[in-house]
Amino acid sequence: MELAPDDVEWVTCDSPVNIALIKYWGKRDEKLILPLNSSVSVTLNQEELRARTTVAVSRNFKEDKMWLNGREQSMKNARLQSVISQIKRLCRKRKIDGDQPNEKLQWKLHICSENNFPTAAGLASSAAGYACLVYALSKLYGVEGDISKIARLGSGSACRSIHGGFVIWNKGDAEDGEDSSTEQIAPETHWPELRVLILVVSDQTKHTASTVGMQTSVETSDLLHQRLQGVPKRIERIKKAILRKDFHSFAEITMKDSNQLHAVCLDTYPPISYLTDTSHHIMQLVHAINQDNSSNMVAYSFDAGPNAFLFMQEKDVPTVLDILHYFYPNSDPHFIRGIHVPGKHDTHVDYTAFSDIKVIPRALKFIIHTKPGPGPSVQESDNGLLTKDGLPK
Repeated sequence: MELAPDDVEWVTCDSPVNIALIKYWGKRDEKLILPLNSSVSVTLNQEELRARTTVAVSRNFKEDKMWLNGREQSMKNARLQSVISQIKRLCRKRKIDGDQPNEKLQWKLHICSENNFPTAAGLASSAAGYACLVYALSKLYGVEGDISKIARLGSGSACRSIHGGFVIWNKGDAEDGEDSSTEQIAPETHWPELRVLILVVSDQTKHTASTVGMQTSVETSDLLHQRLQGVPKRIERIKKAILRKDFHSFAEITMKDSNQLHAVCLDTYPPISYLTDTSHHIMQLVHAINQDNSSNMVAYSFDAGPNAFLFMQEKDVPTVLDILHYFYPNSDPHFIRGIHVPGKHDTHVDYTAFSDIKVIPRALKFIIHTKPGPGPSVQESDNGLLTKDGLPK
């Protein structure tokens, strides 16, 4: 935490995106953000995808303010106010338990946040954003303990971004949500060979927000309630696959769960379709690759959006990229971002195996190459987003 000469105190933190392998879709309590089912995710490396947030308090600030990606936001958002009030409540509890009074609780708060990836396009920006905000506020106000439950109040999946590596969010059964908590299955170092290619089909805001889609599914989808019965067994299977680094099983479970989520969306009334023609072509391509390989080389997963998250092992990245380049040609040297992939590889791709798949030139905006990564972290003051006056840089 930094103290400026004019009594401005600030903290800057980075937080990661997480991608659900076993999806959560539907809440049993909208206010407390309690899910109908448990979920499993992988946290992605922050070098490629991260939210950064600076929080600052000062006796000189006149009002609470917030900026997101350079634009001022309303502080009246109910979820935003919920996480701020919960952090302050825990801070006050420390005071009651014997700590010194915290004068900062009375000061006005300035928040500045930015993502290094498209916001609200189905790339889990809200999860990274709220995890980052809660983590930064906890450092600013000296709050310790399990903050994932507070992050959950901002965005359900944000609770999983409090941890690195492979994470389970246990739905819990208590009405107050106290047993709805997260824990790490394995750290990001457990499976160093695992890689993720994010195929960005669209970087635009999705047409149906996840919150709205979930609520409609809960009210109208019979398939959703059938899905809930099979999730616990699926979670146990993917936990075993992760711990054993069994990619073939990992891939099958991940793809089946993604397919089931989008089947539930179509079973919703009116139906919700987050996938595009390009999304379906990517799915077809992945199954063609796996069939040609006689084993699962690649797995896809789609959240509430058209963008594909492709999982594979490091040794197979060149082959998959070669095939993707064949189907989605692009000469832009910045088309593939993130972890560097060495130049030409003799991957011996037999393109005749994919001759039935329609070629869609320029169907992708870009590709991000990443891997599992750690949880949130405090950054040096030089990386802060606010000036000493509490305004965006």
